[in-house]
Amino acid sequence: MTERLLAHASPPAWEHGSVTANRRTLTDGRLSRIRAARSPGAGAAGRSTVAGMTWVTAGAMTANALSYVLYLVAGRLLLPAGYGMFASLVTAQMVLAVPALALQAVIAREIAQRNTVQWNTAQRNTVQWNTAQRNTAPWAGRALTYRTAAIVTVLAAAATPLLAAVLDTPVTAAAAAMAMAPMLVLLAGEQGALQGHERFPALGVVLGIAGLGKVLPAAVVLLAGGGATAALAASTAGTAVAVLLARAVVARTGVDDAADGTVEDGTAEDGTAAAADPGRSRAATASVLRASQVQLVLMLLTSIDLMMARVVLAETDAGVYAMGSVATKAAFWLPAAVGVVLYPRMARPEHSLRAVRFTLAVLAGLGVGVVACAAAAAPLVPILVGEQYRPVVGLLWLFAFVGAAFSVLQGALLSAIARDATRLAALAWAGLAAEGVALAFASSVAQMAVTAAVCALGTTAAVTVAVLLSLRAPAGGGRPVSTWGSARWAGRSGRRPGGRAGRP
Repeated sequence: MTERLLAHASPPAWEHGSVTANRRTLTDGRLSRIRAARSPGAGAAGRSTVAGMTWVTAGAMTANALSYVLYLVAGRLLLPAGYGMFASLVTAQMVLAVPALALQAVIAREIAQRNTVQWNTAQRNTVQWNTAQRNTAPWAGRALTYRTAAIVTVLAAAATPLLAAVLDTPVTAAAAAMAMAPMLVLLAGEQGALQGHERFPALGVVLGIAGLGKVLPAAVVLLAGGGATAALAASTAGTAVAVLLARAVVARTGVDDAADGTVEDGTAEDGTAAAADPGRSRAATASVLRASQVQLVLMLLTSIDLMMARVVLAETDAGVYAMGSVATKAAFWLPAAVGVVLYPRMARPEHSLRAVRFTLAVLAGLGVGVVACAAAAAPLVPILVGEQYRPVVGLLWLFAFVGAAFSVLQGALLSAIARDATRLAALAWAGLAAEGVALAFASSVAQMAVTAAVCALGTTAAVTVAVLLSLRAPAGGGRPVSTWGSARWAGRSGRRPGGRAGRP
């Protein structure tokens, strides 16, 4: 009797796919949750935070270790005067490439939040998860990457003669350094897709490839007797090759614009036309610009002392300070995997408060360890790079402290980008202005190192407190929301700013 009734039953009007599958979904809401968790965009499900940090740390440490080898080779072969120019150009190169970091953050944030919306939709027993995915507004990260690369190329060309004049370097050397900027943007687009989907093993591989491409050709050129200009040009060429290899890794993982509902020609996965939305493109570009000013102030804070040393100190002292700043870079970049892995969680309102607190605590703990290691390893500096750098020995822990403080600052500012609360960076800009004025009065390597450490501590403390205060948990156990731009942030996950769930 039951079978006869089922045979004559008419399917509901809303069914578009398999009747059996839809009834099963409505009968057991957990099935939709399992489907979403197994989908490529589900991210953290099935992947532990520790495993993700291990992969990203391995890739990042490979890249950083190679970079430090390059610094050591350049410091020994170029001598303090030549090494000062090389280090200053590399620093300026990274400052101009901040749109790359911003682009990666925006792409990762958008993908993480889109995946959250899709997971929540499936959790509310929507019939077809794929339909919900196609109804999400198309968002093409690769098109945004190309637009950003074009903008950075124009900026690099305009900045080249100005940089040569300010740093008193040959125009050819400045041009070789600036040519790296658009390559880094293209690389960041691939990394952002992997980060947003939390494909951390592949991201670790891409980070290692990027380190090899940037460092190996430059080191070969230096060992062959080439100068700073040739080494910078070789580094740019190697990074271009790394971009192609990273693109192949991303394609192999299946993470692409098509995974977000569209392919590169604007056609939806089901074959229907997805009309381009100029307003959405402008909004995405504006989001990258807002994130860029946050990344810019962070890069300027971590490099203003090195650039000021080139201007304020004698040429030899500037080279000595540049060698000490290697410890700053190490302390700043080594814990970067923490922010990379936890960033998608910071972008999701239901996990943000806990993720931000955990990130800051881990970065602070790692910073203490890095400073201790720098103090213990300081006597090795003259052995590794020469007696001319002996003045750095007593100050190496202080350089590491600056980098450790700024690593905590980076975690705080990443949480601001994740919530699109970029106005919090105003405190960092104020700290940058104060540090620039203070460094102008330094007259020795020791004075400049102490000044940089004090300014780093003050700026990091101010921004961290502001970020923590901007996060609050609503009454009744709702999701934590930001008091800065909470409507935009909470709305992306289908919730009202007060923490209550909105209707589907």
